[in-house]
Amino acid sequence: MAAAEPARPRRTSARAGGEGEENGRQPSRRSRSRRRQGAASAMRSAVEQLAQLLGKPPDSVSSLRPTEDGWEAQVEVVELERIPETTSVMASYKVALDEEGELISYERTRRYSRGMTDRLT
Repeated sequence: MAAAEPARPRRTSARAGGEGEENGRQPSRRSRSRRRQGAASAMRSAVEQLAQLLGKPPDSVSSLRPTEDGWEAQVEVVELERIPETTSVMASYKVALDEEGELISYERTRRYSRGMTDRLT
């Protein structure tokens, strides 16, 4: 006589009961199409898209914060290169991205010399 095989749990079809995902729930249409990207990805998106619009490569990202609608970044750009470098003209841009990382607006908020430091007033 052959030994009986142990009982295996039955698999249910992913389509049984109209459900689609392994946890039995299908993500809503909104969560599938509008996933918030991570901070590193948002930073790259802000830099790449601003560079395309300005025609100048950004120098650095000085801040990045999540907002209700996506992300907001402060990006520093060399607007006019000079010698010595400390006299180059820099600009700070406020960049708004949607949840998917698409640039929706930008605005130059400040111009300054690279060697200038902020002073407390």
